[in-house]
Amino acid sequence: MEKKYILTGDQAFRKLRRMAFEILENNPKETHLILVGIRDSGYTLARRLQALLAEISPIRTSLVSLTIDKRQPADAILEPALKLEGEVVILVDDVANSGRTMLYALKPFLDTHPRKIQTLVLVERSHKTYPIHPDYVGHRLATTLSDHVTVEVAGEEILGAYLG
Repeated sequence: MEKKYILTGDQAFRKLRRMAFEILENNPKETHLILVGIRDSGYTLARRLQALLAEISPIRTSLVSLTIDKRQPADAILEPALKLEGEVVILVDDVANSGRTMLYALKPFLDTHPRKIQTLVLVERSHKTYPIHPDYVGHRLATTLSDHVTVEVAGEEILGAYLG
């Protein structure tokens, strides 16, 4: 079956770059941001975002991986475990579908008291079950409930996003 690309790798890169500028605009006095990427594609996006922020700003960033079972999301594990109290955290995922993963991904932050939590997704679908609305969105997409969106990554590269 042929993949129906909604974003090429180049388009995804440009959208991520635009979101990097939006992050800086929305956090003008910050000197440090913690980027938390939801494994696997969300972490790749967070690494690319970290590189983009380094290119366009002197702001320091830390990168954290969040591992969560998207089918049974009760437990979320942060690696490395950083001090988050008083920090600005940006939670990064590839696709926002129902909002469930992003909601459960917030669980580890409930006891750590970050000063601010923002959310970023490359693709946001229009079928929310949970009240999660990302702060930064690369591409909004109206889909049917049976559609599935995949962000394709290989190593450090974002190859694109397709509807399947």
